[in-house]
Amino acid sequence: MKVLILLSLMEETSEFLDEDGQLQNLEDEVVQEVLKTGTDLRQYSRQIEKELKQVENKSIQDYIKESENIASLHNQISSCDNILERMESMLLSFQSDLGSISSEILSLQRKSVSMSQQLSNRQGIRVQLSQFIDDMAVSEALIMGILECPVTEKEFHTQLTSLNHKINFVKEQSFKDARCCLDVKDILEKLKIKAVTKIRAHLLEQIYKFRKPMTNYQVPQNALLKFKFFFEFLLSNERSCAQEVCNEYVDTMSKIYYSYFKSYSSRLSKLQFEEAATKDDLMGIEETGPRGLFYKASLKHKSTVFTIGNRGDVLTTHLESPIIVPHAAQKNDGRYPYEALFRSEKYALLDNACREYLFLTEFFMVCGASALDLFNQIMGKTLNLLSVGFEYVFRLNIQSIKDCDPTKFSKEMGPHYITRRYAEFSAAIVGISESFPNEQVNRLLADLQEEVEYFIYKMAAIFPQRKEQLIFLINNYDMILGVLMERTRDNSKEADKFRECLNARSAEYVEEILSPHFGGIIQFVKEGEAMVEKGKADELKKHEKKMLSLIQSFNGNWKNALDELNHEVLSSFPNLVTGSSLLQLALTQLVQYYNRFHKLLTPTARPQLTNIHHIMVELKKYKTNF
Repeated sequence: MKVLILLSLMEETSEFLDEDGQLQNLEDEVVQEVLKTGTDLRQYSRQIEKELKQVENKSIQDYIKESENIASLHNQISSCDNILERMESMLLSFQSDLGSISSEILSLQRKSVSMSQQLSNRQGIRVQLSQFIDDMAVSEALIMGILECPVTEKEFHTQLTSLNHKINFVKEQSFKDARCCLDVKDILEKLKIKAVTKIRAHLLEQIYKFRKPMTNYQVPQNALLKFKFFFEFLLSNERSCAQEVCNEYVDTMSKIYYSYFKSYSSRLSKLQFEEAATKDDLMGIEETGPRGLFYKASLKHKSTVFTIGNRGDVLTTHLESPIIVPHAAQKNDGRYPYEALFRSEKYALLDNACREYLFLTEFFMVCGASALDLFNQIMGKTLNLLSVGFEYVFRLNIQSIKDCDPTKFSKEMGPHYITRRYAEFSAAIVGISESFPNEQVNRLLADLQEEVEYFIYKMAAIFPQRKEQLIFLINNYDMILGVLMERTRDNSKEADKFRECLNARSAEYVEEILSPHFGGIIQFVKEGEAMVEKGKADELKKHEKKMLSLIQSFNGNWKNALDELNHEVLSSFPNLVTGSSLLQLALTQLVQYYNRFHKLLTPTARPQLTNIHHIMVELKKYKTNF
C-alpha cells in the first residue's frame, strides 16, 4: 500500500520538472520574482526541494491515513466496472433483440400492405362481378313482369326498362366474346318478342282511339306520352314494328287534321258577312264596269277593300283571342268579317300544328330535318288545303292594273281612284310588313309599285300639255306619299321612291308655270351664265338692248304674273298644302332667277330693274299658313 502512495507522490512532483529534471514554467510568477530579486538559484532550489520533501512526506502520511478508504474506493470502482460490463452485455443483447423485432415489424408491415391490396382488389372485382352478374342474369321477376303484367301497369314498365338494359348489355358483351352471353341470349330474345308484341298491340290500340268520332285527340296523345318509352324500346329492338306504328299514326292523324280543318273552314265561311270582296273588286277594275246577265253588284264601298281601317286589329289586340266556335256563333246568329274568320282559322291551325310538332319530337324522338319531314307528312295535306291565296290575289291585282286602258277613264288631273286604291292597299301591306317582314311580300309590293308607276305615266300621257301631265303626276304622287307617311314609317322604301318622283316633277312643274310669265328672263339667264362659264362675259354688253327690253317687260307685268301664278297653282291642286308648297317653290325659284339676272345686267341696265325689296314685300302676301 505504501508503495502505491509513494508512486502517487512521485507522479504529482514530476509534473513540475522537465525531461532533464529542471523546473518547468519559467514564466510562472514565482520564478519570475526569483529571477528579478537575484536570489541564488541553487540555494533556492535546495530550499524548494526541502519544502517539497516535507510536502511529500506530509502527503504520504495523509495517504497512509486514508489508505483503507482508498482501497475501499478501489474495490468499489472494480465492482462498478463489473456491473457496468454486465449491463453493457445486457444492452448489446437488447439491441440485438430490438434489431430482430424491427425486421419482423417491417416484414409484418409488408405483409399487411400486400393483404390490404389483395382485399381491395377482391372487393373491386366483387363489385364489378356482382354488377356484371346482375346485368346478365334474368330474374324470375323480370320474366313474370314481361309475360304476365298488363302493359299499362308500372311493374311492366319497370321490367321493360330492365329488359332493355339487359339486351343492350348482352349485345355489348357479345362483341367482347363473353361466353356467358350464350346462357341468356335465347331467353332474352323470347322476352323481347313477347314485349314487342304486347307494346305493338297497345300502341296501335291507342292510335285507333283517334279515329272515333268527336274524339278530343289531345287525350289519347297525352296517354301515348305516358308510354313514350314503349316506342323507344321498339325503335331500339324492332325497327320494322316501330315504323309500322309511326306510319299508322301518320296516316290516322293526317286524315283527322284534314277532315277537321276542312269542316271547320267550311263552317266558318257560313259566318261571313254577305257583303264580301270578289274578283270584281280588284284594284284595276273600273268603277262602272260592264253588266252582264249574271252580273252581281260589287261592294257598295269599294274603297274599304283596300283600306285596312281597324281590320289590322286581328294582328294586334285580337291576335290571341279565342277561336270562333261555329255552332255557338250560329246559335247567336253571329256574323264576322273575313279577317276575323281568317284569324280564327289560322290561329286554330297554328295551335294544333305547334302541339303536333312538339308531340312528334317527344314521342317519336326526332329533331331537325327528320322532325320536319314527319310533321309535313301529317300536316302537309291540311296546310295545302288552308294555304293562303295571298300571292294569287296579289297577282290578280297587279294584272288588273296592267290590263287597265287609260282611254276608258275620264280626263281628270286630280288623284285617280286606282292610285288611291294602291296607296291604301300598299300602306296597309307595308304597315303590316314592318311588324311581320316577309321577302315574298316585299317582292310583290315592288312588282305592284312598278305597275302603278307605269299606269300613272300612261294616264298622264292622255293629257296633251306637259303642264297638265305634271299636275296629274304631282297630284297622284302627293296623294300616295301622304297616305304612306300617315300609315307607315317616313323612311320606308315606297315613301322614299314616291318622294323622289314628287320632288322631280315639282321642280319641272315650277319651271313650266314660270316660263309663260318670265320665260324671256329665264332663257337669258341660262344663255348668259353659259357665256360667263366660257369666258365670254364681255359679250353680254352687246345684249344690253335685250336686257332693257326684258327689264321693261318684267317691271310692267311681274305683279299680275304673281296673281296669275297664285290662282293657277291653287286651283290645280285639291290639296291646299301641296298647292301652297308648290307656289312657294315657284316664288323662291323666281327670286333666284331674279338675282341671277341682276348679276348679268350691265351697270347701265341694272338700276332700271325693280328693286328686290319691293318684290319681296309683294311675295309675302302669297305666304299661307298651311
